[in-house]
Amino acid sequence: MSHSDALRARYARQPFLMAPMAGVTDAAYRIMMRRHGAELAYSEMVSVAGLAYASERTWELVLPADEEPDIAVQLFGSKPEQFAGAVEAVEERVGDRLALIDINMACPARKVVTKGEGSALMNDPALAARIVRAAVGRAHVPVTAKIRIGFAAGERIAPDFAAALEDAGVAAVAVHGRTAKQLYTGSADWAVIDEVAARVGVPVVGSGDVFSAEDAVRMLKRTAASAVFIARGTYGNPWVFEDARALALEGRP
Repeated sequence: MSHSDALRARYARQPFLMAPMAGVTDAAYRIMMRRHGAELAYSEMVSVAGLAYASERTWELVLPADEEPDIAVQLFGSKPEQFAGAVEAVEERVGDRLALIDINMACPARKVVTKGEGSALMNDPALAARIVRAAVGRAHVPVTAKIRIGFAAGERIAPDFAAALEDAGVAAVAVHGRTAKQLYTGSADWAVIDEVAARVGVPVVGSGDVFSAEDAVRMLKRTAASAVFIARGTYGNPWVFEDARALALEGRP
């Protein structure tokens, strides 16, 4: 079974995922969400440069707590060789509890994009593809990526960008329906999920403006998403995952 097929099967069991959020999705938060139905939970963004310098503070973001059956680790950076080294190090230390490696190409924070990291990678598809190849070349788990519609206002490069990442070896791609310049303002454009899914053969995870179980099910049913990221919609509501699954897969509120 390919990594993409394995993820598709996992999404079929529970298509609602605990999205990575910097400063939020630490071990305690992930455990709370998983106790209430999150099938998969992601670490906060982890710097590949921080791992290269063996920072123990950085490793605290990576290593799962005893209660966690597995973890998806999200990495960010801009140097392919650092991604290769980080993947090796994460696989070695997390072991068989590593579910997947995700590459952040969506973060719009100024301190991230000014270093050419996060959503700034959407301005350099060739570098983004080299990063994916470097990670895939060392990984024994699926490598995925999270992107946005584009970087600048009015850009709509996500379908072509996702296709380039698929060629480089990603097993799935998540797309947030805003450009980087929008940050989190305005409304997320869910149509881009369908546009990306039409261009790639790997599963697509939808992201953006999912604030309730009903929102999550609406995205799953009305778009071509194989799974849905729930981020801010988890605030004060860890039950959102089991509620959304019951509504989507069992037809009960």
